[in-house]
Amino acid sequence: MKKKVLSLFLVLAMMFSLCITAGAEEPAEDLSGSIIILHTNDVHGAIDGYAKAASLKKTYEEMGAYVLLMDAGDFTQGDPTVSTSEGATAVELMNLADYDVAAPGNHEFDYGYANLKDLADEADFPIVAANVLYGGKTAFNDNVTFTAPDGTKIGVFGLDTPETATKAHPAKIQGVTFLADDKLFACAQEQVDELEAEGCDVIVCLGHLGIDDESTGNRSIDLLEEVDGIDLFIDGHSHSDLEAIAGAVGESCMVNDTILTSTGTKYENIGLVVIADGVIEATTIPTADITVEPDADVAMLAANTQKAVDDEYGAVFAQTEVDLDGEKANVRTGETNLGDLITDALVWGAAEAGTKVYAAVTNGGGIRASIAKVNITKKDINTVLPFGNTLSIVKVTGAELLEALEASTYCTPESIGGFPHVSGIEFTVDTSKAYDQGEQYPGSTYYGPKSIQRVSIQTVGGKAFDP
Repeated sequence: MKKKVLSLFLVLAMMFSLCITAGAEEPAEDLSGSIIILHTNDVHGAIDGYAKAASLKKTYEEMGAYVLLMDAGDFTQGDPTVSTSEGATAVELMNLADYDVAAPGNHEFDYGYANLKDLADEADFPIVAANVLYGGKTAFNDNVTFTAPDGTKIGVFGLDTPETATKAHPAKIQGVTFLADDKLFACAQEQVDELEAEGCDVIVCLGHLGIDDESTGNRSIDLLEEVDGIDLFIDGHSHSDLEAIAGAVGESCMVNDTILTSTGTKYENIGLVVIADGVIEATTIPTADITVEPDADVAMLAANTQKAVDDEYGAVFAQTEVDLDGEKANVRTGETNLGDLITDALVWGAAEAGTKVYAAVTNGGGIRASIAKVNITKKDINTVLPFGNTLSIVKVTGAELLEALEASTYCTPESIGGFPHVSGIEFTVDTSKAYDQGEQYPGSTYYGPKSIQRVSIQTVGGKAFDP
């Protein structure tokens, strides 16, 4: 099939078709014979978007199209509306919105493998993840096929980022393996070959891999340079929109012969793929520009979910005289006042528990939002820190701390989720020096340093650094 980013003419035509007034007796366009894939990724609790996605699907179906609605992961975490139920409310909304298939993101494992298996049982749609193994066997579905009325067969397989191995709590994913690097590529090629053998005309990968530099080696871009036969790769993880993808791979948004697309995050956009007359065309639509009436049942469920969270978590319990910076671009490249507050709180929390500690560290990737002055609610705290992490107290040597800081700033000032926010530590990163990469840490996508080249520690706990 021919593949391209959706033409301006077709974009305008499809956008026009969205401007149907409520109660219209006839669909505005005839899309009979067309196949439409709507897709989302990294929703992270932006539950208001589900009602528009549901309505959009119904609208295109009324126009005669065969419509599939897909998600590429990170739908169960990010906001108290989904995190307080450990993802159950997200799955309930996705069921009502009539999703057809989803891949897990790394954050689907935040509440543990067993919880995700329970959610998969509750989902009316299959969860596909060919590279996620439990006890050496595929943990979920590896792929699923759909057949349009005209006989076109669409095969969909899923992949999750190998970074989940270190981005989820190890105790919650015991026995789970995430195939990485060459094994990831081989897994994907096996899926393509299997779906081709089953007679699929279109092969789609729902891949929560992303295009961030810190994921190099396991990015969607890396995989598509090695794997043949994928027609459409719907990406997640890096919160990239089409503009970011075009900046990474060129204006065609293609790698080799595969369209690479993604919608950003938090329902900023809804992905739109049109398959007609042997051509696959892809774009995204800003959710705010979609004028169809939101699905009433989905909107009501979202509103009731939001109200329950607001009632439980909306009371003001503290105040701040300044804005607290938790912006992704900032917390992954340097320290911020919010990161400092969080790590200071870890030190205070240990003291409250009766243990004197000298320093605290947390990673920037775990800080998920900012807090605006003045009022602070429990909802704010749960939005900033949605993972349910617990305070851990460990003893390390100065040398071990130095290695950890060197490894977690290996690409600074480039963005990295492992960037260390600290309390009680004064340290310097010399970004003019290259990272001396050593062996890969077991069960991780990170590499330890052969030697310490970039980081120096001045003080720990107010005293001069001692290895």
